[in-house]
Formats: sequence, C-alpha cells, structure tokens
Amino acid sequence: MVTFLAGGTGTPKLLDGADRVFDPAAATVVANTGDDVELGGLLVCPDVDTVLFHGGGVLDTETWWGIDGDTTATYEELHRLADAASLDSGPRYLDDDAQTAGREIARWRRFSGVAEFMQIGDRDRAVHLTRTSLLDEGCSLTDVTRTLADAFDLEIDLLPMSDDPVATMIHTPGGPIHFQEYWVHRRADPEVRDVEFRGAATAEPTPAVRDALDDPVIVGPSNPITSLGPMLAMDAVADALASTPVVAVSPFVGSEVFSGPAAELMAGVGREPSTSGVADAYPFADAFVLDEADETQLDRPVVRTDTRMDDSDDAERVARAAKRALAEVA
Repeated sequence: MVTFLAGGTGTPKLLDGADRVFDPAAATVVANTGDDVELGGLLVCPDVDTVLFHGGGVLDTETWWGIDGDTTATYEELHRLADAASLDSGPRYLDDDAQTAGREIARWRRFSGVAEFMQIGDRDRAVHLTRTSLLDEGCSLTDVTRTLADAFDLEIDLLPMSDDPVATMIHTPGGPIHFQEYWVHRRADPEVRDVEFRGAATAEPTPAVRDALDDPVIVGPSNPITSLGPMLAMDAVADALASTPVVAVSPFVGSEVFSGPAAELMAGVGREPSTSGVADAYPFADAFVLDEADETQLDRPVVRTDTRMDDSDDAERVARAAKRALAEVA
C-alpha cells in the first residue's frame, strides 16, 4: 500500500509511470482541493480532475489540463455573448456575501460564469455539472469523487484532501486574489506577499484520507506552497505525515524549478526557492529523491536520479527512485 499526495502537474506526471512500479489497486492518491473554484455555479476541482482524467485515459497530456480533443463551444459562446454585451471578460469574483452563501464547499472561491476566465471544455463541463449536482443532492465531495472515478474506470483510489472548503488566496500589493486568478488569468505576474489557506483552521481530512496517511507516503514534485500547502495547513495531515514513512521528490534542481510559479510562491512566504527550501518546508519527509545534477546536501537519506519527466518512461524511473527511498526509511 502506498499513498501519493497530488497537486498541479508534478505528481500526475509521476503517476504516469508509477503504475509500473506500484500496484494501482493498492495505491491511493490524495488530491489538493485548495485551488478549486466555483465558476458560473459549477464546482471545478482542477487537481482532482487531472488525476481523474489521467486515470481514465482521456487527459490532455500536452497541457496536463482538461480532456484530450475536447470541444469548447460553450466557452466560446460565453465569450461571444460577453463581447456582444460589452461585459468585462476578466475574472468576476463574487461579493463577500455571495462567497459564504449557498453550498459550503465553494466558500471564498466563487466566480461569475460571465466570459469564463478559465477555459472549460464541453465534456469537462459535464464532469463539473455532475459533481455539483450530486453535491446539491447531499453527497460529500469524497462520495462524488468516487462516483466519478467509477465512471472513468480508475484503478487507484482517488480522494479529495477534505470535504471542507479550503481556498488558496494569494496576497498581492493590490490585495488578496484566488490562486486561479493569480495563475490562470494573471500568469503569476503580481508580486506574492503571502499565501493564505482560508478555511484550513477548521477544515479536517476525511476518515478515508486519515486511513490513507497510515500507509507510506510519496510526495511528488508538486508546488510545495499551493499544491501541498493546503493539505499541510490542516494540522491533522501534518501530524499524520510525521508518524508515517514519507519520501518527497523535489520539484527543484538546486535553485532551478522545473515548471510553474513555485519559486515565486516560496519566496513570497519567506522560504528559499530551492531544494533546501523544500526540505525545510517538509520537516516530516524522511527521505528525498533529488536530481543527479542537484548538489544539495540534506540531513536525510537521498536517492538521486534524472528527475525530469517528459514521458511515462521518465516517470517510471523517478517512481523507482522513490520506491528505493521508501525502502530505506519504511
């Protein structure tokens, strides 16, 4: 049994080859929900859905987002209507009262659907519509995720990190904005002054997540701040990780990050944007997988390999390194 903590694209890329190393039927993926948004009334769970679509064999692996070959007729029509009516096409964050009204799982992350600032494909939208409708029927996010996993014939057990709302908010000179506005719309342009995981103080991991964290854990090369940070902000998750064998794959080679805004976000919260900074952020990690070109010296066991993952063979190589690291500490 093994559990992966997943967010962004780093860990899903690792999963692309991990099924050759770890039995999928004995593997669990706990996915970040801190960057979920409610867009036009539909709950979008990007990190859950990347794993869902990958496991179902339909993920667009050029972008690592959405369904391969999906059409965008609804998205395009939304933008045509907005243009025709001279409506602002930027992110339209709903007002404070609306952020805490209605379904609790969407708190602090509600955007209008007018001229969607995130491109949602038509088949992708059907997933969000099904998810939101089941939530409104009284199902938990965990129950809904398992229902969708069955529909996509997933072999692994896919779990959201919590059934409670946790919203990743990026504090900028202009005020706090949701992570998706920061990353998707503004392309990580604003200066990061802090990162807030709104709701984490009262959120709890589900019993299924707690059980999964009893098994050895692999933290993939995801963004330590916005992909793993929302999970770690829940005290029960941090405590569980301190009590089980954990191997982490660094998303850095020294001070160079593979992709995404990890460096800017780490600097913004006062952490060194480097492998050393990742190690400081993960005091619970018992061992690390580092790139063979990474000269960082850590106070914990290290297994080195080429950690760049451009295809499933690369991912298998990194997964085997993670398995060797687990063997040293499990």
